[in-house]
Amino acid sequence: MESGPPRHAATVIVLRPDRHGHFEVFLTRRPHDMEFLGGYYVFPGGVVEKDDESPQMLRRCYGLSPRVAQRVVGARLSPKLAMAHWVAGIRELFEEVGILLCVTETGEPVDMKNEERKSRLYRKRKALVAGAISFAELLESEGLFCDTGTPVYFSHRITPQERPVRFDTCFFLTPMPIDQTPLLASEEVAETRWLTPERALEEFRRGRLPLVPPTLAALETLSDFDSWRSLSAVVHSGVYRR
Repeated sequence: MESGPPRHAATVIVLRPDRHGHFEVFLTRRPHDMEFLGGYYVFPGGVVEKDDESPQMLRRCYGLSPRVAQRVVGARLSPKLAMAHWVAGIRELFEEVGILLCVTETGEPVDMKNEERKSRLYRKRKALVAGAISFAELLESEGLFCDTGTPVYFSHRITPQERPVRFDTCFFLTPMPIDQTPLLASEEVAETRWLTPERALEEFRRGRLPLVPPTLAALETLSDFDSWRSLSAVVHSGVYRR
């Protein structure tokens, strides 16, 4: 049976420095009973939804315009659809592990140490996952904007033609936000792990860390960076050049 056209998707690779001057990446394990990639370790992400490119959602973005987004990923995507990949990655990151990449209307970081706000966002994340509220509505209710200026476009992969389920995926890099703690598990995540790329690759080779080819390729590329300093220079420049 021939597979259909690939679905647009976005994946976010969250990074943090370790104690030795290197860095770790954030991996999530999908529950074993999930039909697609059950039991595999992946980066947070998912399918680009129609709401991700809606006028309401695009008005809640800060730091990147649709035209600039298109220039970054290429003319194969319309400006709105290009921008929607940033939005989808940020939305999925919040849905899956509670990491919220957002800013105020002036672009200032949000104080996520406020316990009242954290409790509200926890409840609203649940409502978002359940489909009771849209991401744009959630941000509007908190006076926040989607921080599309922070994630750096990293790579692009299309699932091979012979696979029954196919995705056209943009990968992004982002530093772990200060004052936030990811969920250890959620509706779509059985567990989470912070690992250096080298450690992840070693565990994969020993059969202890199931990985799919796109995740493996990203880890191999990231392992070429010799320190957090060299990688963060790329992340904070907003440009990754292969």
